[in-house]
Amino acid sequence: MPSNLQDKFQTLHEIVRAARLSLAPAPWDYLAGGTETETTLRRNRQALDSIAFRPRVLRNVSKIDSTSTLFGRAVRIPVMIAPVGSVETFEPGGGATAARASAEFNVPQMLSSVCNPGLEAVAAAADNFRIFQLYVRGDDAWVDEHVKRAKDNGYAAFCLTVDTATYSRRERDLARRFVKPWRARATGQEFQAALSWDHVKRFKDLHDIPLILKGIATAEDAALACDHGVDGVYVSNHGGRQLDHGRGSTDVLPEVVAAVRGRATIIVDGAFMRGTDVVKAIALGAQAVGLGRLSCCGLAAAGQAGLVRVFELLEEEIRICLGLLGVDRFSALNSSYLHPASPVRPAHVASAFPLLEEEGY
Repeated sequence: MPSNLQDKFQTLHEIVRAARLSLAPAPWDYLAGGTETETTLRRNRQALDSIAFRPRVLRNVSKIDSTSTLFGRAVRIPVMIAPVGSVETFEPGGGATAARASAEFNVPQMLSSVCNPGLEAVAAAADNFRIFQLYVRGDDAWVDEHVKRAKDNGYAAFCLTVDTATYSRRERDLARRFVKPWRARATGQEFQAALSWDHVKRFKDLHDIPLILKGIATAEDAALACDHGVDGVYVSNHGGRQLDHGRGSTDVLPEVVAAVRGRATIIVDGAFMRGTDVVKAIALGAQAVGLGRLSCCGLAAAGQAGLVRVFELLEEEIRICLGLLGVDRFSALNSSYLHPASPVRPAHVASAFPLLEEEGY
């Protein structure tokens, strides 16, 4: 069923504008900001803008299939709602609202463990393709309990975030004196700091649910993940919100694909805002793209229907891009359709939407 917002939102930049207007300055900065100089955040976008397409012509693209699969399950387009802490900041229903949009459009949702209304309530909200992401805040028994709860509530896979050994200085939040609800009550950071490959081995030895590691940023760690039997390698720098002066996720992706050698499913996030961005990631070897900020913009703009409208517009952009590349399905896509290029504009959090630049975004 369409979102019924076709007239109100005919472009993605209109959704981003509506989200900005609906949010107070502090929540917007939480959504838009990165750590310290925000160099990693900008490099995420710059990496995508540094790839041009090599289109082929005179191919039969009268029928284009933009569906895909993730962990053996069919999805409508190869994107996933990325885990965002305190997503209820942008829409009161939080993870439950996102779950309903996920079910309506048939794309997966990865639920953050620091997102309301919590694991069970989100599972009860919709019969969707759902994955649970955990920040480790307790001992092995504490992790085991969360695995059991996830399995009992129909989560198809389990994700450990591995790039948060220490919490970064997100200066937009500090300047606003903005403290997320979960940060105000957070304890147990020492368990996240102590997380090691031994914990990954223990998880794989003990649990039969597929395991994803989120925050992989080098070929070396991608290879180690596969050596430990990890099912999903999630290339991410936390949207530029953890290590400053890191590489853009799309710059990292090719070396991870080469190191994984087909042994694990590859997911990537980091400044993916357009259908063309998704096509680039799949051409480079990812199986799915996580949408963090863009998903939150959809929720802030118009709740469940706003998020579904984001997916509708992405689907249209993806289909146009595939057709103009001379490709009728994702399985026919590869890196021969890509070429290095120089970005045409400075990168920032909303630079994928040039019509917003004159409005100060």
